Amino acid sequence: MSQNLISRIQQLAAATAAETVALREHLHAHPELSFQEVNTAAFVTAELKKLGLTPQPLANTGVVALIEGNNPGSRTVALRADMDALPIQETNDVPYRSTNPGVMHACGHDVHTSSLLGTARILTQLRTEFEGTVKLIFQPGEEILPGGASLMIREGVLENPAPASVFGQHVFPMLPAGKIGLRPGRYMASTDELYMTVRGKGGHGAMPEQNIDPVLVTAHIIVAAQQIVSRRANPKLPSVLSFGKVIANGATNVIPNEVYVEGTFRTLNEEWRNEAHVHLRKLVEGIAESMGATCELEIRRGYPYLENEPQLTARTRAAAEEYLGAENVVELDQWMAAEDFAYFSQQADACFYRLGTSTSDGRHRSSVHTPTFDIDPKALETGPGLMAWLTLRELGTTAHSVAADTSATLNA
Repeated sequence: MSQNLISRIQQLAAATAAETVALREHLHAHPELSFQEVNTAAFVTAELKKLGLTPQPLANTGVVALIEGNNPGSRTVALRADMDALPIQETNDVPYRSTNPGVMHACGHDVHTSSLLGTARILTQLRTEFEGTVKLIFQPGEEILPGGASLMIREGVLENPAPASVFGQHVFPMLPAGKIGLRPGRYMASTDELYMTVRGKGGHGAMPEQNIDPVLVTAHIIVAAQQIVSRRANPKLPSVLSFGKVIANGATNVIPNEVYVEGTFRTLNEEWRNEAHVHLRKLVEGIAESMGATCELEIRRGYPYLENEPQLTARTRAAAEEYLGAENVVELDQWMAAEDFAYFSQQADACFYRLGTSTSDGRHRSSVHTPTFDIDPKALETGPGLMAWLTLRELGTTAHSVAADTSATLNA
């Protein structure tokens, strides 16, 4: 791989940046919720056909397409973008603001999708520059369980051809456009949804002796449950247990019959995750029983933790430094948010990195999942070009590695 090829990719990324921005603005103006991305999938399909590709539907509103270079059966790299939006009312005053009331691309999936379309535009013009196949994965439903990644994997997205590695990128407003961040190893947490109902015996608040107060029982459970993290978990292993919704529906003088609670549990180790589920269930049921109440706990198992394969991530960092400059590639901390790209990371070597999207003067730093989230459009020149370079660099690197391994085997 040469500096000349980097320059060609950078030129193509710059030449097509305005079109990529237009694609993003169209998607931003027409957001669709998880597993409802019918128009988005049709739009992506039409754009891929313009590039001479043959996109196929998968998992209802998902789309998959292949870009074949020389010797397409030699190696495959997969690139993933998610397409769904969030149930948020946008407050940005921009020409491309959402036209769908109460729905907004507040997590940047419009950026991911348009960026991957931009990458496809670059790679289709460079088919003679690489061997192998690039698999484009446009995924539905990242925002809600069971996660579109799990459905696409179940329907065979990682087969025929099976990718040697999978790349994904995600907007990151804490970095300016032109920079990326990544982290090898365990990067993002698993996520489990907790739904709990504590039942007692309601009555008049002035006569507590005649009741079994589920509000008091719930308070004991919420406080005691924190010991699962503080006293059961290895202190070197990040874990989070949070309860964000408590509904009692009593009154100042009314003790209700039941209390409903929702929360989340997150960690970075699957064995501990399973153990914590057992501990939590025993704890909540035991406390409720000891106080004369009952407790039903439903644990909806969500995404696994996300693992960036260390060697692939090291190669990605080196390639990103070649393309962007070492000063524009930073290492990130672990993050206890969750991403269903984790399913890909559990099945294949994967690297999930963050794409800087704020302006150098600090604008566009609104967090994801807020009604004011937006990006510096310069990110839509960096994103497609970098992903194209990572793809060609990885195909080239793995090809050389395979050749070296074969030579070593023959000489053994």
